[in-house]
Amino acid sequence: MADLLLELLSEEIPARMQYQAASTLRRLVTDRLGNAGLTYEDVHVYWTPRRLTLYLRGLTIRSSDIYEKRKGPSVNAPQSAIAGFVRSAKLDDISQADIVHDPVRGDYYITRTAKRGRSAQMIIAEAIPDIIRHFPWPKSMRWGMSSLYPGSLRWVRPLHSILCLLTTDTDSEVIDFEVGGIHSDNITYGHRFMCNRNPIVIHNFADYTEKLEQAKVVLDAERRRNIILTDAQNLCVSHGLELISNNELVEEVTGLVEWPVVLIGQFDEQFLIIPPEIIRRTIHAHQKCFVTRKRGDTRDALSNHFILISNIETKDNGKEIAAGYSKVIRARLSDALYFWHKDLVSLPKLDRYIAASEKFGLDLKKPLDQRMAHLDHLNVAFHAKLGTQGEQVARIAALSVKIAPIVGANPTFVYRAATLAKADLQTEIISEFPELQGHMGHQYAILQGENASVSLAIEEHYQPKGPTDSVPRNPVSIAVALADKIDTLVGFWMIDEKPTGSKDPYALRRIALGIIRLVLSQNCKIHLMYLLREASHLLSYDISKYQDAAYNKKAVEDQEALFTDIDLILDDLLAFFHERLRVYLRDHGVRHDVIEAVPRTDDLVQMTRCAEALIAFINTDDGNKLLNSIKRVISMLDMETKKNTIIAATIDQTRFREKEEVILNEAISKVEKKITPLIREYRFTPALFSLPILIDSIDAFFKKVLVNDANMLIRANRLAVLDRLYNLISQFADFKKITSKK
Repeated sequence: MADLLLELLSEEIPARMQYQAASTLRRLVTDRLGNAGLTYEDVHVYWTPRRLTLYLRGLTIRSSDIYEKRKGPSVNAPQSAIAGFVRSAKLDDISQADIVHDPVRGDYYITRTAKRGRSAQMIIAEAIPDIIRHFPWPKSMRWGMSSLYPGSLRWVRPLHSILCLLTTDTDSEVIDFEVGGIHSDNITYGHRFMCNRNPIVIHNFADYTEKLEQAKVVLDAERRRNIILTDAQNLCVSHGLELISNNELVEEVTGLVEWPVVLIGQFDEQFLIIPPEIIRRTIHAHQKCFVTRKRGDTRDALSNHFILISNIETKDNGKEIAAGYSKVIRARLSDALYFWHKDLVSLPKLDRYIAASEKFGLDLKKPLDQRMAHLDHLNVAFHAKLGTQGEQVARIAALSVKIAPIVGANPTFVYRAATLAKADLQTEIISEFPELQGHMGHQYAILQGENASVSLAIEEHYQPKGPTDSVPRNPVSIAVALADKIDTLVGFWMIDEKPTGSKDPYALRRIALGIIRLVLSQNCKIHLMYLLREASHLLSYDISKYQDAAYNKKAVEDQEALFTDIDLILDDLLAFFHERLRVYLRDHGVRHDVIEAVPRTDDLVQMTRCAEALIAFINTDDGNKLLNSIKRVISMLDMETKKNTIIAATIDQTRFREKEEVILNEAISKVEKKITPLIREYRFTPALFSLPILIDSIDAFFKKVLVNDANMLIRANRLAVLDRLYNLISQFADFKKITSKK
């Protein structure tokens, strides 16, 4: 057994790529070695800003010999076939082949070829250079004089050295190869600034980690992460502060340093009048530092101290570094403070906005209303074919008012929130911090005295932004969020800008998922087609207007044809929602066959609740028994339908000849009466669990009753009973598509 140590040392690797690159390196190396016949006990990968390291323990030193068998023709085959086998198997004569007896096939020829194993050194020396040359970086570069020639090595940043060692208990050997002019060796280098540039000779993995530590490099990313968090928290405690942690930032700074040194800095307290989120975003995004609050303070207020992570130790204990960070943060917060103050004062020449204020019912004494009026006045395009942002806001406001009673929201608050939802796009602070869109509108709305639900909806109407983002609970937020997203989807469908294949430039799949999550969060009936149709009515005028202005007569005619087929367009959009819902349910563990079986409707809540109830039901013994009984009913009806057998339109009880017919028909009536109100209330679970009382009646019917009676009227009547049963259970699903338990 041997151990493999591989280190690829380069210029700094972007933090966002390090973990994935290390995982990819592990997969590529282990796959290549495994495919070559080598086995191993354990493998670990490590990453720092400059190096990717792989340590593979317990590697076999040689691949096993492989004996390949090749079957040939029968010994009684024509001579031409035997001659062809001799040529293809590269034999001198058929006598070199063995004869194997098979009780069915008889005697036939076979060859056995030995493929000798190879040493681990040979396999590694062949695999690693190929992996390096074809490593799948998201972005890579060429460098130096070799970059002038085609086929030169590409890496994420210039690659400096390759350490590749195969070690045993008694020896270590450099695996010799060359890639892009870089020869493998047994040397590495320490910290770029805190260690001299002399090469460090490595003998094994323990030697490697020990010498790197001495050279101011902490190899293990998890250990660097723990050092950062522990030292930051201890430093905060010593200053009477509490660290406001950010997992994403912790991971990022872990990938920025090889020797983490935690320091504290501060900025002027005057900047604390800025909303905390602006301070937090400024310090996090631009300086990669952590914000703090005073210890024991449960408010959202921040302190004027921040925690920074340096990559070097200095003689002054980091004072100059902290001062430099403070200077940069002070400058950025000065800009933010200026923008904040500017957004709170009135815009000049308010008389320009009178038309907009009347259109939306705005109060031009309020700063946020002024920004909304300015947005409408500027005629900023939302999309060339869908009108301006002001027109979009008007559509969203009108649609959200229609949604309000469905989700239990106050229509007055909904209209006000929708009207102000995009106003902060015209604030100075958003021009500097676009990621705060919505949040700043929320803050400004609070300052000008808006209702709490209205203020919250301005921020929350963008949610959910992704599959892990939270869904708003405020009814006003839900109404505006649905209106905003539905307007966007319907608009792009009407101008035929749907996602195609992997292309989705407007993130319409994500928007559809957001609508699905919003709808499923409600305990009310939301018929999606009604909302889609209302949105299409609002959009029709704007689309027509911009088609007339921007396109020739042919385009206008095409658009008129598009409006004529609006039902087809909305049906296609609803099918898109069904596909997105199918993906959503599958991601949440719902069985594929159940998803396919649930009846398609524009009520996504109904579809989802039904799928969940079906899963619970068919996983029980009674559910599985009923499923098998129902499939027998379906099979009978399908078979008779194919033969064009007549099925009575109504059941005539006077034609019943067996008591089992009567019992089954009465059982169906009893179940219908019980489950109808339950289905109406979306209580699918108790409705489904009411069905097993049919099992004995169905089984007895098939056991005692001859469906295909010679009398055509009796046969049609019996088939009508089964058809009634089929229609009953079809309210839940197409049971033909559901797989029963084995």
